[in-house]
Amino acid sequence: MTKGYLVLETGEIFEGDWIGALKPVTGEVVFNTSMTGYQEMMTDPSYAGQILTFCYPLIGNYGLNDYDQESKKIAVSAVIVNDLCEEPSHYQSSRTFTEQLEDEGIPGLKNIDTRELVSVIRQHHTVRGKIVDDMEKVKELSWISETERNLIDLVSVKESVTFDNNGPHVVMMDFGYKKSILDALLNEGCKVTIVPYESSITDIHQLNPDGILLSNGPGDPMQMKAQFSKIKVITEQYPTLGICLGHQLIALAHGAKTKKMPFGHRGGNHPVKDIISGKVAITSQNHGYVVEEGSINKATFQIQFQNVNDGSLEGIKHHYLPIQTVQFHPEGHPGPSDTAYIFKQFIQQVEAAGGEEICGSAIL
Repeated sequence: MTKGYLVLETGEIFEGDWIGALKPVTGEVVFNTSMTGYQEMMTDPSYAGQILTFCYPLIGNYGLNDYDQESKKIAVSAVIVNDLCEEPSHYQSSRTFTEQLEDEGIPGLKNIDTRELVSVIRQHHTVRGKIVDDMEKVKELSWISETERNLIDLVSVKESVTFDNNGPHVVMMDFGYKKSILDALLNEGCKVTIVPYESSITDIHQLNPDGILLSNGPGDPMQMKAQFSKIKVITEQYPTLGICLGHQLIALAHGAKTKKMPFGHRGGNHPVKDIISGKVAITSQNHGYVVEEGSINKATFQIQFQNVNDGSLEGIKHHYLPIQTVQFHPEGHPGPSDTAYIFKQFIQQVEAAGGEEICGSAIL
């Protein structure tokens, strides 16, 4: 079995056994605390460019299937696991964890002390790493920062695609959407058109949408600065929901600021409090940036959601326009569905608007 090494920019070296494609890779090393859902995590476009560490010690025991892909291919650059099961047991399993990696050319390491690795990440905060099969190759790989490349271009659709249905028409601006978000809208009866994030206001208006959804996606939200003015106009004209990166982009478009978190929120057990109702829900999350609460214009937006653990901002709601954003994933997958009602609230706003422009401003 080929030995492999994870070399962190902070100097630590972790030795394990190679799995998947035998090729070196570099990226930000992140961790997810969920006990299940490794297939959904690997195929979540928000992980593009990252080396994903699974905290749960046993990975692969129920295999992979043909139903739980969040995108058409694996999005992560590489994976790190502790104990890997090569003989999965589940009636829907069609391939093993390793087979999926090999088929898609993704490398990884197993038999890594993931508890120690997570401890190092928490200590150093944002950490980049290199995965190599020979320590002599470490110098051959350059450190790549997420700000040096547009990860969203790698995962966004290039052409619009429409999924017909009988309900209101929702246009999803794609920054790296998860299939389960699309499924949630379709299950509510919505007709959905997914458009490239660079689509113009005119292009979107010609689709005659009843509402707009800004999707999740990878990378630093400030890389989308050129889209802020367009996003602001669109949100002022149509009922809008922003999820994860979409939440950050809407906040930025309306004058807020974002910052990099020490090691992000990635897992399926993050408690979030609804400030309006006082209720707490357990949520699924995957993000490395956060909107600074102090930068929100309180005359325009109300803080609606707050993380119970660290107090970080988890969602805002416009005082008089049908604009709502959430940092967490109401569709779950993987994770709880406590906040699936967010989609119902959004659709109610869409239907209440009746397809009319909500502030009478001219389409640019």
